[in-house]
Amino acid sequence: MKGIILAGGSATRLYPLSKAISKQIMPVYDKPMIYYPLSTLMLAGIREVLVISTPRDLPMFEALLGTGEEYGMKFEYVIQEVPNGLAQAFVLGEKFLEGDAGCLILGDNMFYGQGFSKMLKEAATIEKGACIFGYYVKDPRAYGVVEFDEDGKVMSLEEKPENPKSNYAVPGLYFYDKTVSAKAKALEPSARGEFEITDLNKCYLNEGTLKVQLFGRGFAWLDTGNCDSLLEAGNYVETIQNRQGFYISCIEEIAWRNKWIDNEQLQVLGKRLDKTAYGQYILSLLD
Repeated sequence: MKGIILAGGSATRLYPLSKAISKQIMPVYDKPMIYYPLSTLMLAGIREVLVISTPRDLPMFEALLGTGEEYGMKFEYVIQEVPNGLAQAFVLGEKFLEGDAGCLILGDNMFYGQGFSKMLKEAATIEKGACIFGYYVKDPRAYGVVEFDEDGKVMSLEEKPENPKSNYAVPGLYFYDKTVSAKAKALEPSARGEFEITDLNKCYLNEGTLKVQLFGRGFAWLDTGNCDSLLEAGNYVETIQNRQGFYISCIEEIAWRNKWIDNEQLQVLGKRLDKTAYGQYILSLLD
């Protein structure tokens, strides 16, 4: 399976912060925002990643992440000229996927919780169908919403409904089989003129191959779409790291624990950042 990070858009809700820089480059405590979705793909065992962004912002991601070789990975980059909906990622990424299954994660979504790695690895083994996730929220009207019957079977999916049929929102993390690009290309634009991810998910629902995994009450899903949520996310990461001593979304550590890089390469990466607490943490892993 290959991964796609969608890191485009203009992030107008973060103006003036995002007038000159991509939202996904902004810091969430001690790391660029894109490290968090990238680490999710890495925890799923995905080593080949496509970053999709705007003509203005894509060079920043290339400068930040490079080819991926130093993490034992491979990164590619594609421009999204105009944001036409999330499902467009699988049209733009068709050549990258080369007929493989694909995982899409939004560049401003963060996840943290016990058992997350296991859930990701299971979802990444999908051969037929799709796996999405459900997260209980107080007001789901701003999200895609999934409805279940009494036995937990998915009944319906709706995009930003005025009267939601459940409180389960669908976060920006989606696993699909190898038919995903063909399905995305066949979609019709919605009333908003966009190729909706909910419509793509409905294709799998209609086939009877859509699976929904629910995140429990102790799980954190953080969206960094406005200034308040960006600050909250940074405070959350700071609290967890300082109390536990473990770093969230340290991509160097994940690559090392996945055995994609060896001790020598981990030391190289850590020494490059040894003037920071982040770099010292990386080097401490070798003690």
